[in-house]
Amino acid sequence: MPEPKDVKDYIRTIVDFPHEGILFRDVTTLFADPRGFRLAIDQLLNPYAGLRFDKVVGLEARGFILGGAVAHQLSAGFVPIRKKGKLPGAVISEEYTLEYGEAVVEVHDDAIAPGERILLVDDLLATGGTAEAGIRLVERLGGEIIGCAFIVDLPELGGRAGLEAMGMEVHALCAYAGL
Repeated sequence: MPEPKDVKDYIRTIVDFPHEGILFRDVTTLFADPRGFRLAIDQLLNPYAGLRFDKVVGLEARGFILGGAVAHQLSAGFVPIRKKGKLPGAVISEEYTLEYGEAVVEVHDDAIAPGERILLVDDLLATGGTAEAGIRLVERLGGEIIGCAFIVDLPELGGRAGLEAMGMEVHALCAYAGL
């Protein structure tokens, strides 16, 4: 009888993408497999069993896929945090630094009410810049981040340490050494 798979077994690594020397952790293979996807969603939710969340925030773009499924399981609302210029209506914005420049993410200014309990979800935690910007947006709207959940952590890039320094609880299903 074959051993049961864990989440890492469903993630493929693509060498030298998007640049030479990078090992890209591709979660689309995880999403494409029904058992793998179910396993990931269940494991993302596991540490939060019994907690109440009002909304799940998903970071563009793969965080939308995960966040929608997690929100459904929690019977919570879903809020997308998008790249600048992608949301209609009134938004608030937050700049953050990338390794090669700066970027801006936005959320609708009425997406989260003060005091709402929020779970932030994304596929990968690297430097943490996008997650930190998302957290700041949620907090500016008065939301309370209860946890941050990721499929993959790349600990050497410092994202987890940065989020924990902000007082965030971080949960990742697996970690990979290196870039």
